[in-house]
Amino acid sequence: MEKVWLQHYPAGIPAEIDMGEFSSLADLFEQSVKKYSSRPAFHNMGKSLTYAELDELSARFASYLQNELGLQKGDRVAVMMPNVLQYPIAMYGILRAGLTVVNVNPLYTPRELEHQLNDSGAHTIVIVENFCKTLQTVIKTTPVKHVIVTALGDMLPAPKSWLVNFVVRHIKKLVPEWHIHNMVDFRNALKLGARKPYRPAELGHEDIAYLQYTGGTTGVSKGAVLTHGNIVANLQQASAWLAPFANPDGEIIITALPLYHIFSLTANCLTFCKLGGCNVLITNPRDMPGFIKELKKHKFTAMSGVNTLFNGLLNRPEFKEVDFSKLKITLGGGMATQRAVAERWKAVTGCSLIEAYGLTETSPAAVINPLNLAEYNGYIGVPIPSTDVELRDDNGQPVGFDTPGELCIKGPQVMRGYWNRPEETAKVLDERGYVATGDVAVMTPDGFLKIVDRKKDMILVSGFNVYPNEIEDVLAQHPGILEVAAIGAQDEHSGEVVMVCIVKKDPNLDEAEVLKFAHKYLTGYKIPKRVRFLTELPKTNVGKILRRELREQMKKAG
Repeated sequence: MEKVWLQHYPAGIPAEIDMGEFSSLADLFEQSVKKYSSRPAFHNMGKSLTYAELDELSARFASYLQNELGLQKGDRVAVMMPNVLQYPIAMYGILRAGLTVVNVNPLYTPRELEHQLNDSGAHTIVIVENFCKTLQTVIKTTPVKHVIVTALGDMLPAPKSWLVNFVVRHIKKLVPEWHIHNMVDFRNALKLGARKPYRPAELGHEDIAYLQYTGGTTGVSKGAVLTHGNIVANLQQASAWLAPFANPDGEIIITALPLYHIFSLTANCLTFCKLGGCNVLITNPRDMPGFIKELKKHKFTAMSGVNTLFNGLLNRPEFKEVDFSKLKITLGGGMATQRAVAERWKAVTGCSLIEAYGLTETSPAAVINPLNLAEYNGYIGVPIPSTDVELRDDNGQPVGFDTPGELCIKGPQVMRGYWNRPEETAKVLDERGYVATGDVAVMTPDGFLKIVDRKKDMILVSGFNVYPNEIEDVLAQHPGILEVAAIGAQDEHSGEVVMVCIVKKDPNLDEAEVLKFAHKYLTGYKIPKRVRFLTELPKTNVGKILRRELREQMKKAG
């Protein structure tokens, strides 16, 4: 499509990025730690790591991997931990040693973990002790030879580290009994790594930085091959977008989404390290009182999240007591941002909630709204620098403006393919370099994109397309509704009808009130025919509602 969207780029943002500035993520990291050595890079549980400390500790870990374990360039290392200081130390150490990071969801079941370790071929894993029982269950049927274990409080100063680890193990009992032969303590690995310098790896844009696994909600989990070039490109794109608004003295970003997820990894961890900012790591964002207590300690300038996270915060009375005076960037992604949530966020914080769009296969950023947007606009934004888009019909042909079509993306941030899955790669990545997202979108004549919905989530009512996002966006504005998800339910008359599953905010809310509200804002075939009230909606660990799982749940319920 013609790049009509360039007219919306704020002043100073280039149409194309410079891919040659950094040869690899390791190169970018080493330039950042020298430039910002005295600044805090990460903060967690009251402890901050400066860029100089992160430089030293990650170099020690790189040395351990090379000199003690004998790992070679390109070997895969799995990392299975929540947001703690050990994560950036391990992750940057792996990259500096020329190895590939395999991010693993800590809440995986044994079956899911076994699949990812076998599929990636990871011989080494860095894991928090809370999840060692899961690893113990499957380790004998995986290629894992080296296990490096850490406890949640290990990077905190004594006696706080002892206290945190004692509480986690013995008071909250969050560490099931486990036993793995020949495991190595993370802190001991750092001590051993300090004995010899690491050997900087010769890395280029084509070397693999991450095997980033998709959620697997539509089938077997696949590893997106993200090269150093892919991620460097996305960091150049993201930092160019942020540059006109960034404080050269350093930003403070709240990092509540897990770093093993591509959104948080790139948008928070990597981008703000490039800019010399500080990531405040939230280990357990589901503990809303604890999360808000931590927010009160910082004059943060930026925050990223998903709609359910923002909604959860807004529904805590104490959230209004947080100091938002420095907050200037709130970035929403990962799922559709609902207008009701965005408007409440602006009213409470004074900061616009800016919607963005991306996916694992695009490292992830591809489309974003201008950061100087005054109000929520219902769009995911415009393509970022060096990014092209096409909207295609069911026959793969391009469609025009204001016509729904599958969103296809091309740019230097697009993955190489899926790890060892050429047939799966061919399904989504064409010979021109466009990746098919599976999302239906429309583009306005001046270049703004709006996601209509996932192709597979579309509800077909008597031949009419109904998009769940629209239903959810409308009902979420009802003051008695906390959360809502719309799905298709089989119907002998119309093929499918709209079913909505609702978590109440007002305990007195009933079906009649929901339907009355729906009638006010939706045309006839879009009005829900079935209403179900639940105590919670099934979600991924980053808060995305799992419509597929919800459909299965409703089928079983009858």
